[in-house]
Amino acid sequence: MFSKILIANRGEIAVRIIKTCKRLGIETVAVYSEADQGALHVQMANEAYLLGSARVQESYLNLEKIIEIAKKTNAEAIHPGYGLLSENPNFAKRCAEEGIVFIGPSADVIARMGSKIESRKAMQEAGVPVVPGITAALADVEEAKVIAKTIGYPLMLKASAGGGGIGMQVIETEQTLVQAFVSNQTRAKNFFGNGEMYMEKLITNAHHIEIQILADADGNTVYLWERECSVQRRNQKVIEEAPSPFLEESTRKRMGEVAVQAAKALRYENAGTIEFLVDEHQQFYFLEMNTRLQVEHPVTEEITGLDLVEQQLRIASGERLRYQQDEIVRNGHAIEARVYAEDPNTFFPSPGKVTALQLPQHVRIDHFLQDNVTITPFYDPMIAKVVVHGATRQEALQKLDEALAETKIEGIKTNIPMLRRVLADEVFQSGIYTTSFVSQQLVKK
Repeated sequence: MFSKILIANRGEIAVRIIKTCKRLGIETVAVYSEADQGALHVQMANEAYLLGSARVQESYLNLEKIIEIAKKTNAEAIHPGYGLLSENPNFAKRCAEEGIVFIGPSADVIARMGSKIESRKAMQEAGVPVVPGITAALADVEEAKVIAKTIGYPLMLKASAGGGGIGMQVIETEQTLVQAFVSNQTRAKNFFGNGEMYMEKLITNAHHIEIQILADADGNTVYLWERECSVQRRNQKVIEEAPSPFLEESTRKRMGEVAVQAAKALRYENAGTIEFLVDEHQQFYFLEMNTRLQVEHPVTEEITGLDLVEQQLRIASGERLRYQQDEIVRNGHAIEARVYAEDPNTFFPSPGKVTALQLPQHVRIDHFLQDNVTITPFYDPMIAKVVVHGATRQEALQKLDEALAETKIEGIKTNIPMLRRVLADEVFQSGIYTTSFVSQQLVKK
């Protein structure tokens, strides 16, 4: 096991990683921007070093500075968390070149899965069902018009290097396609440095369900059940739960087996998530693979009893998986609600100073909040995750609503009212909600 690691991240995920490291006796090195000088992860780490200004390009995305600090502090490994540099193949490659362990898969795997087009090809080669569409970048809008006729409307226009819904749009007519192609291509190029676009069939009444996997260097691979992630706003997840109230046991088992099959075909190592769209007939299709820890990993931890950060550290340090598939038992029901500093009606960010703070005491909350902390406009507006576990889904729902009711974060707007509206909604309570739930069911009320 490592004796010291650097955490190339900030906020609640940096705090969460530090907690596991403290329990395992691993020293931690934090990095921070000028905007995060008094941040909780900076206070908790054994050492902390300034990266640069508040601008993310000059701080948390400055991979050479991060590697320089890792070398200076003799950190043996770097944990990238999620977001930021976590799926940057150049970062993983530079770590390898400097003899620093990157806690995640290889640079080659990250690069291949980072391209939506290449990942579709890889999944097809591995025998994983993919959404009907194309596996090559579109040359221009004229080619897009021709191919759209073969796929059929409605369809999804997507950026190959995209994520978080950027460069992605539902297309229902040829006129919309023409209007959207250039604007989405430009946006993708600005955000990701890659304007490649592709198209696939729109799966209607879809559920967004992902499978968590773990794989060691010897190819031992297991799945840790699924997470239902269909409550989304602007293609960003808001509430996640495990297990999915929608899946049949036979579908659940098959999805897990297919995820393991895919990971083995890639020679994947460490923690990863394979995301699927599942239609109303329980037919599932590959959506993408996330080559990192997911924001919603706590719900898997709650139903399995496994610490996923610990598993990542053990795998990265060369240990073999300690569990066989039949030893990973699913226990009860877990739900996570993401708390954002945003207007609950418009979803626009709401930066500012937290003037009063009250958090519930008897549930898990992953956060970086402190009295009088300032939520800056420079980073993702997620400020906390409220996670509950119950013997049944109904018990978990009740616990989560009570915990959110007890949560008081004054001085800024948060999405807590919106989260409680979701929990109270009959469609959500039924468990048969889809990715259109927020836009069609919640917003209209």
